Amino acid sequence: MKLTFRINYKTAWGQSLWISGSTSEIGNWDTREAFPMLYIGNGEWETTFSTEEEEFEYKYFIKNADKSLLWEGGKNRCFASTGHKIVEIRDFWRPKADEDFPLFSKVFTGVLMAHTKNSTTKKMAGNHSVIRFNLSAPRVPKHLQVSLVGNIPSLGNWIKPVTMKKTGSTLWSLEVDLGKAKFPMGYKYVLTNRKTKETEVWEEGNERSIFFVNKTETPSIHIRNDEKFRYPAGNWKGAGVAVPVFSLRSRQSFGTGEFNDLKKLADWASKTGLKMIQVLPINETVATHSWLDSYPYKAISVYALHPIYLNLQQMGKLKNEKLNDEFEVARELLNSKSYVDYIEVTRVKSRYYKLIFDQEWDNIKDTKPYRDFFDENNEWLEPYAAFCFLRDRFKTSNFREWGEWAQYNPKKIKKLTDPKTEHYEHIAVHYFIQYHLDKQLSDAIEYGHKKGVAFKGDIPIGISPNSIEAWTQPELFNLNGQAGAPPDDFAVLGQNWGFPTYNWDVMEKDGFAWWRNRLDNLSKYFDAYRIDHILGFFRIWEIPKHAIHGLLGYFKPGLPLSLNEIQDRGIWFDYDRFLKPYIRGHFLHEIFGEYASEVKKNYLIETENNQFGLKEEFNTQQKVYQHFTTIKNTEKNASEKDITIRDGLIALIDEVLLIKDPYSAHLAFHPRISMHYSYSYRELDSHTKSMMNDLYIDFFYKRHESFWKDEAYRKLPTLIHASNMLVCGEDLGMVPDCVPEVMENLNILSLEIQRMPKNPDIEFGHPADAPYLSVCTTSTHDMSTIRGWWEENHERTKRFYRTVLGHNNTPPPFAEPWVCKEIINQHLYSPALFTIFPIQDLLAMDGDLRWDETDKERINVPSDEKNKWRYRMILSLEELLKAKDFNRMLSEMVKRAGRNSEY
Repeated sequence: MKLTFRINYKTAWGQSLWISGSTSEIGNWDTREAFPMLYIGNGEWETTFSTEEEEFEYKYFIKNADKSLLWEGGKNRCFASTGHKIVEIRDFWRPKADEDFPLFSKVFTGVLMAHTKNSTTKKMAGNHSVIRFNLSAPRVPKHLQVSLVGNIPSLGNWIKPVTMKKTGSTLWSLEVDLGKAKFPMGYKYVLTNRKTKETEVWEEGNERSIFFVNKTETPSIHIRNDEKFRYPAGNWKGAGVAVPVFSLRSRQSFGTGEFNDLKKLADWASKTGLKMIQVLPINETVATHSWLDSYPYKAISVYALHPIYLNLQQMGKLKNEKLNDEFEVARELLNSKSYVDYIEVTRVKSRYYKLIFDQEWDNIKDTKPYRDFFDENNEWLEPYAAFCFLRDRFKTSNFREWGEWAQYNPKKIKKLTDPKTEHYEHIAVHYFIQYHLDKQLSDAIEYGHKKGVAFKGDIPIGISPNSIEAWTQPELFNLNGQAGAPPDDFAVLGQNWGFPTYNWDVMEKDGFAWWRNRLDNLSKYFDAYRIDHILGFFRIWEIPKHAIHGLLGYFKPGLPLSLNEIQDRGIWFDYDRFLKPYIRGHFLHEIFGEYASEVKKNYLIETENNQFGLKEEFNTQQKVYQHFTTIKNTEKNASEKDITIRDGLIALIDEVLLIKDPYSAHLAFHPRISMHYSYSYRELDSHTKSMMNDLYIDFFYKRHESFWKDEAYRKLPTLIHASNMLVCGEDLGMVPDCVPEVMENLNILSLEIQRMPKNPDIEFGHPADAPYLSVCTTSTHDMSTIRGWWEENHERTKRFYRTVLGHNNTPPPFAEPWVCKEIINQHLYSPALFTIFPIQDLLAMDGDLRWDETDKERINVPSDEKNKWRYRMILSLEELLKAKDFNRMLSEMVKRAGRNSEY
């Protein structure tokens, strides 16, 4: 088979065009063995080779004068033999940053624009010469189809379009007999009604053209791979709602939102024109059986779903009517609460799980649906069940305290989970629960899809240090570090999430299989996902195990400063002055007040006149914290004095200017983040201050840019190609300059928030400035709602009211419904692909529906590590569905903004 590939690309001086792919003739993806294209003029390149391969993938790339490579964007191209001996292929270069890229994701191809693929495609026999038109068009509503019309009879003479066949998830094809073709050939793609065949949409722009095709004696096929239907309506845009599953309220739920409630939420979304439902992480987090487990970002398994989301009645009804009555009383009590009583809900539901398991296990364990579920998930399910069993036996999820089980041994775990063991029912109950969770969630997702609603999940950046993954695959993680975030306006001491960081070098050895498997599992349920803290794929903020505050962290991977680099800047290096806590007597009273003398006596050592160090038993933040935790445990009411001394000592330990890098073979250092607010910095001489300022700015804002860009390109492409889900990034915080470029080139949607503008020179962003490849929103779970934010700072609110909303009068003291509506409307008219609003902010537009206790609508306070995640809608989903006036208003707003169009 003789293949000729043609493509138009206008190169710069020194550039050449190449083709590579999965067949040996073009290098088997080895760019050193790729096939060169020949330049034939006017931007045209072509190459010809012969192959016996019936199917293969390929792609084009540019080789620059400096030997660097630039691959075209998009997924790999596919070639499949048609039976012809001569094949000519016309391709068009695909840019890396492509606004249409999200349309090829599961959100559109599997839900919003899902079509049934034609079971049979009529093709002309291989003894005819034909032209095949291929168009990749994902944005086609279900009642329409792609057709082709042109200036020859075979294409309807510009009058009667010819229907194309759907030959792939987004590919439409049509073959025309070359013998009947005339050149030059002009044509256009149109969208026609499936039933009436009438043309409803013509693509815009000039007609497409084929000026000439060589006719050969040997039958040949000329494949034209056109790119993009040119929509006259412009870019597609949609809207959605964000709400944690636990926050949903229905009449049937059990004190918390459940997977089953997603059906009613999908009914409401469909009614109001919302296309997407976004939720927080839904994985199992039970580690301590306390409120700490309500934190959804600290999962003990990246596969197992959280049992709290099960609907009890769908698991089966207990035969004991007395017990049923008891649970119904408990359900009504818990459901009447204004918040999620996480501890009590978990306790009561767990009891039900054991009872229904004892009753139903024998009826389920040998059924085909259960066996299929077990076989498909066994690789993670058995270790998970063993972990839960051992956690409950040893009364701790810290597997390091499990004696002989502390180190994971697959053979021993296989014996532990053997059905013949006496304790097997305590293992199998976790299989049983996960089976029902999978069943109920899958059912809810399928229901939502039928309503035309897509679902967006959340991928936490970290895992719990006491998790199945840390136990079974410890080599993948740095268990001696803690992931967190540098200081920002929401957490001036930084954030310490307590997650282990990743050993990326180890993960890379098998092509990041851990991440690929994780995303493959997530894609069973979700159509899109949010990468929590996408900056972690460029670099993570790592905090030593001995520290508590994020102030003592450093970037990993990073490029720490050598001693010579510091000294070359004109800084006299003093190890003790820069790396040990700077403690002077004259500011101790500012920190400890009346307790300063006691602190000097009990916790500090005077090293020189009025200069102090910390006693060894208090020289780390963890030591200090544990000391005062012990006091609190022995004395029921820890005094205000203890808290003042504890927090003051922890703050003293932050008083350093440099942090020693723990990984460097030689002495190397990181500047301490936010050093300018420390006593240590303030008391430097002016020269050293100036030199430290230059060092600081270069280190945090310039030094790492290309290094971190390479790190992201090393990891993120694997994630993107691991599934067909739409990828969204949470790119907030201390964002390196390279991040927007990488996200744009990889077509990852950014997150745009009005009160957190990406431009540091402005106070408020405007939704109108959001890029198309973004999700634009009013707030997130880590922030106050519109109403809460409005009341936090009156002067700031006044500036926002006048400069962003455009009013000249005095702003109302509270965010009245009309104010919230103006803000929502601004976002709806944004250019962003999606605008997704927290449910609290949408309900704020209606004075009758919104909760009058504004402060209780906030979900999380990032600076509070013991935050209770318990927000629950005060309005039930049944009531929301019946709110005709509100639903009509929201539906009209969405429609007017062009976010509910069919295409």
